[in-house]
Amino acid sequence: MSEFTKEDYGYMRRALDLAAKARGFTSPNPMVGAVIVKDGRIIAEGYHQKCGEGHAEVNAFKNATESVEGATMYVTLEPCSHTGKTPPCADKIIEKKIARVVVGAMDPNPLVSGRGVEKLKKAGISVSCGLLSDESVKLNEIFMKYIVNKIPFVVYKSATTLDGKIATCNGESQWITGTESRSQVHMLRHYLSGIMVGINTVLADNPMLNCRTEGCTSPVRIVVDSNLKIPVECNLVQTADKYKTVVATLQSSTGIKASMLKQMGVQVITVAEKDGRVDLNDLMQKLGVMGIDSILLEGGGTLAFSAFSQKIVDKVIYYIAPKIFGGTSAKTSVEGAGFGKIADCVKLKNIETRFVGEDVCITAYVDK
Repeated sequence: MSEFTKEDYGYMRRALDLAAKARGFTSPNPMVGAVIVKDGRIIAEGYHQKCGEGHAEVNAFKNATESVEGATMYVTLEPCSHTGKTPPCADKIIEKKIARVVVGAMDPNPLVSGRGVEKLKKAGISVSCGLLSDESVKLNEIFMKYIVNKIPFVVYKSATTLDGKIATCNGESQWITGTESRSQVHMLRHYLSGIMVGINTVLADNPMLNCRTEGCTSPVRIVVDSNLKIPVECNLVQTADKYKTVVATLQSSTGIKASMLKQMGVQVITVAEKDGRVDLNDLMQKLGVMGIDSILLEGGGTLAFSAFSQKIVDKVIYYIAPKIFGGTSAKTSVEGAGFGKIADCVKLKNIETRFVGEDVCITAYVDK
């Protein structure tokens, strides 16, 4: 028999809804929601709204309409037990004399990792863990990877026709999908801290790669450019003083071209080489050190194949339009050399599908 009641599930779902409100604003912290219940009534709610500001538990205490002594707190992630930019939430829970704490998922942060729950139990507080843990882990899939491995969670996104084309045989690509799908992509740019393309995309499309949704933040723009071909007159370089822009190259970061880019505000980093191109795993390590916890991979077919073959991709999102382009020469979403054996191909799991306007959106995770 489950230790959780129907009411417990309802309160935790409310806490998860609260946590999701901060999507795109808490990086590199997790999204966390908290609900305080007393005598069958919600008397306080809160969520972590922005990195460096109050955690969910603290905000819930601030919003309490009456004394929280003897109440139950539902929190989507284990309360922290260490002092970071804010004091430990576990201490505040003890101080406020909460009687019971229901936790969604345990915090994999080595600084917490069970210590928060243990501290609460030692203080005599009843603690129940694991309620809707899968939902809490999925909500914080970026944090769950980055806090342990210190490398970004990588999402590959592509917009294709039903026959897998990302452009016509003449190179036309705007627009394959509808306005609803394109709006969602801009929200992805807000949710993730970095966006990455290859130099061929820059040369062909001269993109901006910013988020054009009001009230949202733009990601760090990352260009994989082995031979430093990026033109100084392109949009990315010309707006590098406004939007942080990183160019990853095999060339020296102190050469003439690199110096010109730096003067324009571009950060040039030299990475290791793999098969004549940028080693994407080395790049992920360097971006992780820079505090970039997640990346939206929007490059063309060449970069996509490199990303899949070097196994840096965690999640894929395909927007598929009800169109057929055809054409042997029309580009596809993943090109490169390809996988010669079916056994070596990229395998996906946890498939979800939904309609976005007239388009179909397929979300899946790479089976590693």
